[in-house]
Amino acid sequence: MEKIKLGISSCLLGNPVRYDGGHRLDRFLRDTLGQYVDYVPVCPEAECGMGIPRETIRLEGNKDAPRLVIRSTREDKTDRMVRWAKKRVGGLADENLCGFIFKSDSPSCGMERVKVYDDQGMPAKTGVGIFARIFMERFPLLPVEEEGRLHDTGLRENFIERIFTLKR
Repeated sequence: MEKIKLGISSCLLGNPVRYDGGHRLDRFLRDTLGQYVDYVPVCPEAECGMGIPRETIRLEGNKDAPRLVIRSTREDKTDRMVRWAKKRVGGLADENLCGFIFKSDSPSCGMERVKVYDDQGMPAKTGVGIFARIFMERFPLLPVEEEGRLHDTGLRENFIERIFTLKR
């Protein structure tokens, strides 16, 4: 049987693509679920040219249209990320994905409850990562989840059922 194809934030597979050159390996995703799926890894920040290692970034401004800003230099990377994300999401359309697993809390990949900083520097967990937002708008019916939520048995079962149903 052909394996199910899922997009995934690359750091969750142990790839050293995070801002500090590290990763966020999730052994359940790699070793357990990975037996049944083929992953298409994506790291928006590295792939759009921000490099590894890189300065930390965060979302700032309006929660519905936040800006992606380098924390230390205040350089705005929003337009760069949006251009790259639209192109990458277009390419993912050809991959026949049955779902996507995002990295929680990420300003590029977080699917919900991402910190957005206001003008006074106060965070509110009201945002969506730039890449995740573009992906979910392009594929509104595709099952998506964050890695942390997949440790909840009910949410994990629901996600797995949805990706297998979509594959069928």
